[in-house]
Amino acid sequence: MQMNDSQRIPASKQEVWAALNDPEILKQCIPGCQSLDMSSPTEMTATVVFKVGPVKATFGGKVTLSDLDPPNSYRISGEGSGGVAGFAKGGALVRLESEAPDITVLHYDVDAQIGGKLAQLGARLIDSTARKLAAEFFKSFGEVVGKNVAAGV
Repeated sequence: MQMNDSQRIPASKQEVWAALNDPEILKQCIPGCQSLDMSSPTEMTATVVFKVGPVKATFGGKVTLSDLDPPNSYRISGEGSGGVAGFAKGGALVRLESEAPDITVLHYDVDAQIGGKLAQLGARLIDSTARKLAAEFFKSFGEVVGKNVAAGV
């Protein structure tokens, strides 16, 4: 499954970059995220609960940041296991572009694979759920970063 999109965020490129590397901000924005811990500057562990159709699963996994080009881009990749529900793995290229001094456009290109019970639900359901979760994350991320900048945090 592949998808790409962009999100306008009311913050400078530096502020968006800092937020993309802040586990507390990311945890607030990832739908169903129960924990997100930084184990090194380029590695995080996460526990996320989500539901796809009739299957609800808790996924535990590892996320790695690579190809870092601060404050312009990075590649994020990860994989997680949801027990009998299956597994998910994939990555995204995240790029930041300044539209104005206080407006940043975040572009993302995602590639993901799933297996197990989740894969049996059908590509259309999986794709629509993945698009919905990505849209929720980036909408929430834009709102959190914008509020933090407005509040001077």
